[in-house]
Formats: sequence, C-alpha cells, structure tokens
Amino acid sequence: MERRINIFGDRKHRRAYVAAALALGALASAPSAQAAIPSVFGGDLSCTAQPSAGNVRLCSGVTHTFDGTKIDANVILPPVPAKGADGPYPTIGIFHGWGGSKIGLDSRTQDWASRGYAVFSMTDRGWGNSCGATDQDRFSPQCAKGYNHLMDDRYEVRDAQYLISRLADEGVTQPKKVGTTGGSYGGGMSMALAALRDRTMLPDGSLVPWRSPGGKDMKIAAAAPEIPWTDLAYSLMPNGRTLDYVADAPYGSRVGVEKQSFVAGLYGTGLATSNYAAPGTDPQADLTTWFGLINLGEPYDQNPETQSILNEIESHHSSYYIDHSEAPAPLLISNGWTDDLFPPDEAIRFYNRTRTQYPGAQVSLFFMDYGHMRGQNKAADIAVLHARENAWFDYYLKGAGSAPASGQVETLTKTCGTPSAGPYFAANWSKVAPGEVRYDSIAPQTILPEAGDPTVAGAFDPIAGGGACATASGSDQPGTATYRLPAASGSGYTLMGSPTVVADINSVGPTSQVAARLLDVAPDGTETLVARALYRPDINSGTTPTRQVFQLHPDGWKFAPGHVAKLELLPNDAPYGRVSNGQLPVTVSNLQLRLPVLEAPNGGVIRSPAAKVVPPGYTLARDFAKGR
Repeated sequence: MERRINIFGDRKHRRAYVAAALALGALASAPSAQAAIPSVFGGDLSCTAQPSAGNVRLCSGVTHTFDGTKIDANVILPPVPAKGADGPYPTIGIFHGWGGSKIGLDSRTQDWASRGYAVFSMTDRGWGNSCGATDQDRFSPQCAKGYNHLMDDRYEVRDAQYLISRLADEGVTQPKKVGTTGGSYGGGMSMALAALRDRTMLPDGSLVPWRSPGGKDMKIAAAAPEIPWTDLAYSLMPNGRTLDYVADAPYGSRVGVEKQSFVAGLYGTGLATSNYAAPGTDPQADLTTWFGLINLGEPYDQNPETQSILNEIESHHSSYYIDHSEAPAPLLISNGWTDDLFPPDEAIRFYNRTRTQYPGAQVSLFFMDYGHMRGQNKAADIAVLHARENAWFDYYLKGAGSAPASGQVETLTKTCGTPSAGPYFAANWSKVAPGEVRYDSIAPQTILPEAGDPTVAGAFDPIAGGGACATASGSDQPGTATYRLPAASGSGYTLMGSPTVVADINSVGPTSQVAARLLDVAPDGTETLVARALYRPDINSGTTPTRQVFQLHPDGWKFAPGHVAKLELLPNDAPYGRVSNGQLPVTVSNLQLRLPVLEAPNGGVIRSPAAKVVPPGYTLARDFAKGR
C-alpha cells in the first residue's frame, strides 16, 4: 500500500500552517502601505505626534554625519495619513543663521508639514549640540572635526546633503524633490546647495554626483535663499568691483575694506557660542587667525597670507565660485535694501551670471526692506515674501500651481512710518528702472584723511545706530566730496536699483579707500541714509587721475517733493567700515551720479538711462546687452 506523506504534519502543525497562510493572504490583499514612520536616521530620532500642532510629527535628537561628527537635527513630518503610504514626501530643508540652531516647530514649519512636506533642519557643526561651545560632547571623538568650518561646501553643506539623502534611503524623502531655504548663514547654505544641485564636494575640493548611502541619485529641485551671500569675501570686505549690469563680477585682486562693526560682532558671537578650531590646527578653517590678520589692516594686496585666506573663501565658502558648468536649481533669492551685511548685490551677481550663461534658467529676485541691521522686517512684507516662496516650492516640489516667470524681479520700497510701497514687478533686473536721474559735477573735490563727522557715522552704523530711518544733520562735512542734486519736484522720483558713480579719481595711496553715502536731505535739514558703499580705488602712479566706476548698494526709496538727494564721499564710514591704514587724500573730478528710478522718462529731470560704463575685463550681462 502506497504511503502518503502529509506535508502539514500533525494537527498542531496544521493549525500553524493555516494561520500563516491566512496572514499571508491578508497581506496580499491589503493596499501597498507601510506602517507609520516611527523614527528616522536609523532609529536615532523618534517621531512623536504633536496634538497642539495639528498632529504633525516631530522627530528630534542627535545623529551622525558622513565623517562621524555629531549633528543635532529635527525632522518634521505630516500627520500620519489616514490611508496610503507614509512617505516618501517632498522635503524642505530650512537652515539657521549665524549663532542659531536647528529650526523646530513654528508657524512656518508646521504649515509646510501640514501641507504634505517633510521638513529637515539641523544645527550646523560647531554650534549648539552639534559640538558647539556648550555641548557636553565637545571634546569627545565624535566632535574631533565638529568645529565651525564657516559654511564650508565640504563640511556643513555636505552634512546637509548626507543627512537628507539618508532620509531618502529610509523612504521619508523623495530623492529629487528637495527644496532648501534659510536666512543669512542659512541663506549661504541654501545658495550652495542650489549651486551644487546634484553634486557633492569632497574634502579635496573635487565634485562627485550626489548619491545617498544606499545609492539613490539626489537633487535639489528648488531653493529660496533669504538674505544670503554669494561671495563671502565681498560681503565682509567689499572692494567695489561688483557692478549690477555685468555678466561676471568676481572679487578681483584688490582686497577691500572690512565691514568692521559687523565682522567684529560676528566673530565675537561665534567665539562665545561656537566651536572654533584652535589657531594653527586647520589652515582651511582658522577663523581666529583670519580675524586677527584682517584687523591688522592694510597692506593686504601683497600679503601671501591674505591671498591664501581669499583663495580659501572663494574655493569652499562662496556659492558664486562653485563650478557652474551646469545651471543651478531654480532659485528665488531675496535680499534687503537696508541690509548692510548681505545687500542685494549678493543676489544680483549670481543672477546676472546665471542668466547670461543659461538664459532659460529659473532664477528670480525679491528685494525689500528686511534682513540684518538696518532692516525693518515689516510683518506685512515678510508675509508677501513667504507667500511667493510657498508658491515656488509648491510648483517645483509638488507640481502645483502655475510656473513662475523666469527672471522676474519683485520689489517693495523702504518707507518710514508707512506701509511699504509696491509690490513692483519687472521682467528682469535690467528693466526695474526705466528712468534715470543724473547729476554732473566737473570741479575737483578732495577727500581728506581725517574728514567726517563721527556722530553722523554713528547714527548710521548698522550695529549701534538708529536703524533704517535714523536721521542726522544734513550739513556738509568739511574735507569730504559732497554733491547735492536739485530738490525733487512734481511728485518726486523713486530710486530703484544701484546708484552709480562715474568719476576721474586720483588716489596715489595704495591702501586708501573711498566710503560713499547717498542721503535724503529733508526740507527741515535732517538727512536719512539711503545707500552706501565701501570702495578701494585704483592706484594712480602720478598726478593724472583715471576714469573709474563703482556703485552703492541698491535701494528702493522715494525722494519726495522738496527733498534733496546728496552724495557724500568720505575717507571712511567708521565704525561700520574699518579706517584704512595709510589713508591719503583722494581727489575726485568730472563726477557723474546716476540714479536709476522707477518712473519713466518725462522729458525733464527723469531721462532715459545712459549707456553703461563697462570697465576693461567686464562684459554686459545678457539682459542689459539685449536692451542696447
């Protein structure tokens, strides 16, 4: 008799097999979904629903980055979905400013999470619980490289890329639907991530494709940097070589003038709360040595140590110098008219070069009165900006809404005591000012080394002064070169852009500077600062001046009827700008001041813009060349 073999075994084992089969059947018939995300970064950060915030989930704690450095991070997730998969989500990375730490639950991050975004933030290495001054683990092995690298593409920026890509490997983040934003230091991070886009910079400075540890291709889909820098050397020590109408505006060979009150304040904040490398231990992140050398002052240009610092800052800390053989991610860059640290110049140089090299690139600008000191940061204006940023992310990360116009510029004016005027729109930067007010002065004027009223300079200092609407005596200061335009008539005119100075300048001192201030002098004799600049003029070998051009930072400001636009050229703008060692007299003649204005030419004081002065080595940006 044939023996039958029962593959199910005895009754007890048969029951177990039946139960297992039923379970498998249930899984097969269920919709494809994963359990709610319990944690991120391999379990390092547990995720907890926040009932008081609409049940978005906060995952908060410490993890480690690519080189083992400790990083304190937050991930904010949407509420657990009622049905369907819990991720992957389009993701927004938001980054903190200098002296700050990771962004937690606030109205903005909660809103993003409630609308279906995952939100990532971290405390940058060298700050807070990422090996900062008060971190109890600061001297442990996990913080051996956790010192402040000054927003280095190879370290802080790579940290952000690495951690976001880990979220992609864990099914939290969509690998190619990543957006980035943040203000100031975080704006610099956002600019760098957008410029790198789908690449990572290694410690040797080389670029490789940005891939997750699990091999996923990663990409920044959109960025909205707020008050960022693009050239860190220029933003801290401007030399006046940036022009808002040229295709490419690199720093150049002349080391500029330190924004002393800002640089000292930033260094001091970091010294107290960050983690600086011990002097001499890392020449690529030696902030203490750099600060000391800068404050010794001129001569800078022939000092090999100064040039070494400049090379480092350009190579690894400034988005403008990141290899641009590919277009950046779509960018909506915002800067503040009254921000004396990272003014609109920082956005415009990147915008002009990108649009010249990649005419179809999606890059737009938004300027208003906000940012660092002296920015007023009006709530109504911030709300407009955030609405534009939300629309930007919704389109590029979710495909929702209409495509933003490429190259568009939106502005709100600075006002004192009243709501900002605007918004005003232009198709591109070359079209923001259809008119121009010009003033000519042939007679020579000499800027004396000791000239300038310290009480006026103090009133306009961004750190200790009276803010965007501070006033001072509008009297001319002896020893300065001063130019007064006729009082505005009719309905006045609205500055919209960069005041331009074209003049014959004779500066025989190799370390001399020219500080410029454009002021609004009211009928009562008081003046308000409208725009400023620090300029390192060309050196003249004899008594023959050279024709030179430089610009003051852009602004949007209405010169009301009866008000006088006054240009003031001084030997320094201390305490804002450092007094130069060895300042000598500087003579200025045949000066022309050009004020770009919002109003169209009217056959009177408002004219058509004059042809741009393009110095040797520069070319017009594409938008300006097309308008010829």
